[in-house]
Amino acid sequence: MDEKGITIDLSVQGMSCTACAARIEKNVGKMPGVEAVAVSYSARTAWVQYKPGMIEPSAIMQQIAKLGFKADLPENAKEGFEKERSRLRLRLIISMILTAPLLSAMVQHLAPFARIELPELLTNPWLQLVLATVIQFVIGLPFYIGAYHAIRSRATNMDVLVATGTSAAYLYSHFLVFNADRTALYAHEVPLYFETSAVVITAVLLGKFIEASVTSRAQQDASGYSKLLNTVVKVERAGVEMEIKTEFVRENDYVLVPAGQIIPVDGVITNGESEINESLLTGESVPLAKRPGDQVWAGTRNESSSLRIRTTAAGYATMLSRIVDLVRQAQRSKSLIQRQVDAVSAWFVPAMLLLSLGTFVIWVTAVDPGNWTTAFRCAVAVVLAACPCALGLATPISLVVASGRLAKRGIVVKEAGALERLAQLDMLVLDKTGTLTEGKPKIGSMHVTQGSKQGLLRLAAAVEANSTHPLAVAIRAEAVQTGLVPPAATDFSYTTGKGVEALVEQRRIGIGNAGFAALKKWGIGSPTIQRFAEERQKLGETVLYVADNNRVIGAISFIDAVKAFAKPAVTQLRKAGVTVVLATGDHPAPALSAAQTAGIDSSKVYANMLPEDKLELVERLKEQDYKVGMAGDGWNDAPALAAADVGLAMGDGTDAALTAGHITLLQPRMTAIPEALLISRLTVRNVRQNLTFAFIYNALIIPFAACGMLQPWMAGTAMAFSSVSVVGNAIRLGASLRRAAGQF
Repeated sequence: MDEKGITIDLSVQGMSCTACAARIEKNVGKMPGVEAVAVSYSARTAWVQYKPGMIEPSAIMQQIAKLGFKADLPENAKEGFEKERSRLRLRLIISMILTAPLLSAMVQHLAPFARIELPELLTNPWLQLVLATVIQFVIGLPFYIGAYHAIRSRATNMDVLVATGTSAAYLYSHFLVFNADRTALYAHEVPLYFETSAVVITAVLLGKFIEASVTSRAQQDASGYSKLLNTVVKVERAGVEMEIKTEFVRENDYVLVPAGQIIPVDGVITNGESEINESLLTGESVPLAKRPGDQVWAGTRNESSSLRIRTTAAGYATMLSRIVDLVRQAQRSKSLIQRQVDAVSAWFVPAMLLLSLGTFVIWVTAVDPGNWTTAFRCAVAVVLAACPCALGLATPISLVVASGRLAKRGIVVKEAGALERLAQLDMLVLDKTGTLTEGKPKIGSMHVTQGSKQGLLRLAAAVEANSTHPLAVAIRAEAVQTGLVPPAATDFSYTTGKGVEALVEQRRIGIGNAGFAALKKWGIGSPTIQRFAEERQKLGETVLYVADNNRVIGAISFIDAVKAFAKPAVTQLRKAGVTVVLATGDHPAPALSAAQTAGIDSSKVYANMLPEDKLELVERLKEQDYKVGMAGDGWNDAPALAAADVGLAMGDGTDAALTAGHITLLQPRMTAIPEALLISRLTVRNVRQNLTFAFIYNALIIPFAACGMLQPWMAGTAMAFSSVSVVGNAIRLGASLRRAAGQF
């Protein structure tokens, strides 16, 4: 639950195209207490945010049912979808069996088969009427139901097109059977279109079944994280081992995980040592050695030996579950392209119905005056050729495939628009610590003018006792390794990005960079300290000054190695046309040293940057019409991450970065950035291919139909398979993304 309300995910059955999803969004969004709603046709899901005191989920599900669809809880989604697909398969099989005899009349009109003698029974108009009636009103009943609910809601969808076109063909043929000259009718001189309505319904069912099958496969690939979720876990309580469902595991429970099993909870190892394979969660293929005191995550695999783990999070609170939620969030969100396509789809069906009517009028009054049969055939062909599904599926199915592939590589996209914007990136601002460098600095050397180095380290560790900054962590780690016990500190005073002061043993001890020393008017310290600082900074080390009652008594230098794959990543970004900029709060010397190691141009290095300075830099670059990305650790860089066109939060094996940026890299590997960029560009290219095909299809097939160059059954069959082609191209994207991942 958040401040705005509670959210719920529902599976939705019965949608025939994206217009159905738009109708659910519109109607549910108007309900009192509903704050936001997003429906995905490709995922067959609805996400609703609501006020619990004003409306309940049951009322939302009832409203969706009134619109002609079935809403269910997510745990029943797979079963419900399979039942829907089974019913679709049954309808398809029966329709194909009943349509086969009707095809004989059509076959006789084709030149190669004109001389083939068929049994008289197969061409009997009354048998055709019976078979077509069953197909039209029994097999095709769901199309009428869907069209009824759409029109009742003052909307249109694909069901309206199918019901209109096939009904026109059926009713026209029905009229001729009862009113045409019997001799001409049995001599097959009267044009009947029973086969048209039957073939179109069969083709649409076949297209829907294929679409449902490949979409289901794409959904399974994209939601591969579900395979990492254990349902039963062995816990130890009061010395007794028992098996319980994962959702009943509590914080501080002790979970036992044998070798070879998936770890079911987030926690800390208390007993045992093992290698943990985190590849399915983070994309890192090399197992990591873990021992008591190390953190482990749900969804990772225990490779070598049994572990006893103290639970810190279980069930929906684990990082894995939150990643699953973020992936779903991205899949249900809409990119700019998708919103534009939805706007076009909203008027597409009414426009096609008007065009069909116009085609009929023009044929019967101008092109071939008085020829009602030809006018009718052309008008029906226009209705059956029009396909809004290909347009509606072009974007979301590709995004589902891409977001699933990225997630398996440890790259979590939080919104579909971020993927689209990432593809346009031409400027990337990098933070230094934790992004370009390892983010785990170590103390390189110390210089003191008063007391000992151990004494200086002891005071510094006391002041940095509560800080999470990497340099503070390095100071505390060095103190522990040296065997020092820092004294208690009180009255802390922090200056973001510069330093901290605290009261230690009745003395005001401070530690910070040169800017902090100047701010606090500590003075420059002794010449030896200044020489020490200059020498260490020339070597690329970071220097902090330590003061006792506003007098500098020493300095500490830190070494933070540039990541091994930083230079290849920067090189790949340059080849992709992206300019890389380094923005850091560090001193110019270590910043330039790190930039040189990584292959970043020295003219693109900005040092001594506070969080607000990074924000200003990002905004300035955007004003210069650059598409700007910002990569940082998700904490101090949060303002810049939010302001950038694409914020990439670098993780460190924890869930800290999940709250920042538009895209989260679960492992702080630099190569994930060019990898995400390549995947985004391949995805956007695939989307554009889909849209191009959909627009070209409609631009070509509809004029052909209107000009009388397509039989209605041909137009209907083409319409059914156009959406299948779009889905197939999106599935092909999956293979392209797997090949792309092999480059990193």
